[in-house]
Order: sequence, then structure tokens, then C-alpha cells
Amino acid sequence: MNATNRTVVVTGIGATTPLGGDSASTWDGLIAGKSGVKALEQEWAAELPVRIAAPVAVDPSEVLPRPLARKLDRSAQFALIAAREAWADAGFTAPADGSQVAPERLGAVIASGIGGVTTLLDQYDVLKEKGVRKVSPHTVPMLMPNGPAANVGLEIGAQAGVHTPVSACASGAEAIGYAIEMIRTGRADVVVAGGTEAAIHPLPIAAFANMMAMSKNNDDPQRASRPYDKARDGFVLGEGSGVVVLESAEHAAKRGARVYCEAVGQGLSADSHHIAQPEPTGRGVAAALQNLFDTGDVKPAEVVHINAHATSTPQGDTAEIKALRKVLGDDLDHVAISGTKSMTGHLLGGAGGIETVATVLALHHRTAPPTINVDDLDAEIEADADIVLGEPRALPEGTIVALNNSFGFGGHNVVLAFRRS
Repeated sequence: MNATNRTVVVTGIGATTPLGGDSASTWDGLIAGKSGVKALEQEWAAELPVRIAAPVAVDPSEVLPRPLARKLDRSAQFALIAAREAWADAGFTAPADGSQVAPERLGAVIASGIGGVTTLLDQYDVLKEKGVRKVSPHTVPMLMPNGPAANVGLEIGAQAGVHTPVSACASGAEAIGYAIEMIRTGRADVVVAGGTEAAIHPLPIAAFANMMAMSKNNDDPQRASRPYDKARDGFVLGEGSGVVVLESAEHAAKRGARVYCEAVGQGLSADSHHIAQPEPTGRGVAAALQNLFDTGDVKPAEVVHINAHATSTPQGDTAEIKALRKVLGDDLDHVAISGTKSMTGHLLGGAGGIETVATVLALHHRTAPPTINVDDLDAEIEADADIVLGEPRALPEGTIVALNNSFGFGGHNVVLAFRRS
């Protein structure tokens, strides 16, 4: 096999999410249909129109040493925790010392849609209230959008390249797609990739709320994120990180690594429609799906599961299903579709990361997680798609493919495909 078409596999996973402090507890929460959404109890939330969110289940302060944590934005803290888990899960016992992977053949691609927004806003408050001398000297490295990627790269000793795609809510998936190409084209043998976000702060919440993008179901937080339900009224903001270790199949085989599945490829497109609104017919989503099938070694008939973008917005959920039906046609009839944001909330740039972890584990366990909080399934969606409702569902034996869809403000569309035998 030539260096421009190498097989890429997933050998490690890690996560810290509203459902758990690692990938195992997150998966258990997904299968149990658990909601991570809570009422915000901070004083600053009292006057906001939206007073709910999905914070991480285990705060980074419980995991990271304080001297390290105080130098990292919350988004970088999440990324480092998830990356450490994924690195160990892949069987690597030390940063790149040459014994298991050559540093110059090791990369990191960690995305964030917003970056160190809490650091920026908090340090501006410090500047106004306490003066110049009290501003942290770590502020710039903390607020940089590439801060999480840089810190993960430093942690593992990556020298093949450290990158930070920024494409709003498609960022995490785009990072993983970029990492697949790094390995496929021969730039690297191993890449740690994923997404992270930490934006539970009054300004982002107020801004999203004033856009009418967020659910205002403050009285019933755990039922607020309800993809595909007729009563859905917007997304719920979540935080956390999901990271995978990607590796060339040849490199993984040489070191005897456990393989979760193959990372088959990605499909990309742009809507060129509106800075925030989804294209209502799903044209751009359909183009990304078609791009995947045209350029990747995967056929629509192989797809049995999709972790959908499904943010719980009226327009977005419907447009995605329209696109799936347009491209998959009758093959969509045997696809189990899960909307895991019903449990985790929407992690923005971190969504593609944790939903890739969920997709990999769905293949590994041959189980599709449920979509919760759907009391009255939208008739338009019910007519076009098989949504996994309430309880998890077994996936078929044999060789199967699962997709992870991620779409972002600006019209960014990314579809990732994974296969297991």
C-alpha cells in the first residue's frame, strides 16, 4: 500500500464530559439514557434568560495538580485529561521517547470552536477591577485557540505537526478528519486528535440566548435537550472534551496494539448560505455525505448507525434528516440514528470529539445509544428516519460502518466514517 493511501485505525479513546470523567463512565451514561444537564447555581446565572447547561461531571480541579491547572484555560484542561486517557488506552506508557513511536512521526490535532474565552473574559474583569499588575502572565497562552493542541502536543512530545482547526461546531470532527489525512498521506504514524470546549459563561450564554438558539426550558433542565421532538426549542450548552488516538494500521500491528475500528475517512462541504442558520434543504450536508462516499472506501449500504449532529434546533434537525434521506435513499431504512446531545448537551467545538468517541464505542460494543426526551416525534422526521428512542439498540454482526455528523456556524459540514469487522 503506498504512502498516500494508508489504512488508519483507532487505538485509543479518552473523554471528560457531562456524563462522566472518562470514556467508560461517559459510555455508561449514554447507554443508560442519563442527562448531564443541570440548573446553573452560580450567582451570575440568575438574570440570564437561559439558566441551564451541561457542565463536566468531574471538575478538572479533581484531576489535575493545581500548579498545572492554573496555567491552563479550562478548555485545555479538558483536552489534556481526555488526551492522557486516550494515550494510555492506546498502550503508550510515556511521551514520545522513541521506544514506541518516533517523535517526528507523532502529531496532535485538537480543535476548539471558541478557545480560551473564559480566560479572556475573566482576565478582562481582573484588569478592570484590580488593575494591570493583577492580570495573569499566563493569559495569552491560555486564551489562544491553539492552546489545548499545544499543551497536548507538549505532553506527548509531538513533532510531526500540532494543529487547531477552527470551524465552530464542526471543529472537533474536522480535527479528526485532518488527523486521518496526516496518517493516510504519510506525514505521521500516530496522531492524537479531538475537540474541546469550555464556554459555560454568562456572555456566551446571553449571546446564544439572544440569537434564539438555546432552549429556555429552565424549569426542567434534564428534559431541555430534545432532538427530533416537536417541542424542541434549541440546544443546551455543554462542556468537555473527546479525544482519539489514530494510527496507521501497519504501525499498530507492529506494536501489537488493540484496534477499536478503522477510521475510513471524511466528507467535507460548505453551505455558503448563512453565517448561523442551516441551509433548510440540507444541501450542504448532503454534499458532505456524497463527498465521503465518492472519495472514501465506504458504501451507503454498509452504514448501520449514525451519531447525528441533532442539536435540538427546529431547522437543523430536519435539514440533517432530509440530507441523509437524499444521499442514502432506501439504505437509510436500516440505519439506527442516535442524538446523543439529548444527554450531553452541545459541546460546540468539542462535540465532534466526544461524539466520535461515542461512535467508536457504538461499533466496539455493537450498540447504538438512545435519544432521550422525545415525547412526540416530529412527523416529518419520523417519516424519513429510524431514530433510536428511549433504549439502546443492538447493531448487526459482521462488517459494519458508523458515521458521525458535525455541522457548524458558517456552514461547515463534516462527516466521519468508521468501520469494524
